[in-house]
Amino acid sequence: MNSELLPKVGKYKFSALPFHCDFLHELFLGHLGNALLNAADFHSNDRGYGMTYLNPHHKTWVLSRLAIELTGVPKAYEEYYVETWVENAMKFFTSRNYTMKGLDGHVYGYGRSIWALIDTDTRQPADILSIRDGRITEYIENDKECPIKPASRVPIGEEAEYVRTIDTYYNDVDMNGHINSVKYIEHLLDLFSLDYYRHHHLRRLDIAYVAETYQGDQLHFYREEINENEYNIRIMKSSPEKENKVEVVRCCVKFVKD
Repeated sequence: MNSELLPKVGKYKFSALPFHCDFLHELFLGHLGNALLNAADFHSNDRGYGMTYLNPHHKTWVLSRLAIELTGVPKAYEEYYVETWVENAMKFFTSRNYTMKGLDGHVYGYGRSIWALIDTDTRQPADILSIRDGRITEYIENDKECPIKPASRVPIGEEAEYVRTIDTYYNDVDMNGHINSVKYIEHLLDLFSLDYYRHHHLRRLDIAYVAETYQGDQLHFYREEINENEYNIRIMKSSPEKENKVEVVRCCVKFVKD
């Protein structure tokens, strides 16, 4: 065993900055999602298989699936921790889990994610186990519990109702040159009114990223209510060069009423 290995579980502190919070003084889910992605980046970089190492080798991580289950979120000015660890690693995908907790140990929720490694030149899958002789496998943690179900498939039907179309701009694009994973979440949560959020809180989100979207593409949102306060959402893209719409995201969101 390599005695120089870092701990398998990383723990990172974040703050619910006041202008990262909504009208209820609660952290926006988008900022919580960014904390998860940043924790994943810190964890992988510290252990030698993050984007700092990958980008010069024309490789990068992209999020494929994400499930978040919450009992609450940090309030304005509160500090909180994100713990993250790798649960499994295969040739083209790796699973990573999260715990979100307050400084007093109170658990806000858990997350499960699937990441893919891609070649930034071809945008095709790359072999995760070839990176530094499979270093990621030295950090697989099987003993730490993540007590939520993995991200599920979202069987949204063709009868889903069209809601709106939006354009994409500079602020939607991330380091990988495509629309940021969390931006989709922010945009789909905007499908619900301010008054809805006065009386409902998000309990669980399952999202699958099907295809990449780039600045200038239009995003088309479709929604169907499958149970009380539970919705399936499809996001399609279109571009000036192509008239046909292509599915890029499927998501299920479950709310609880106050």
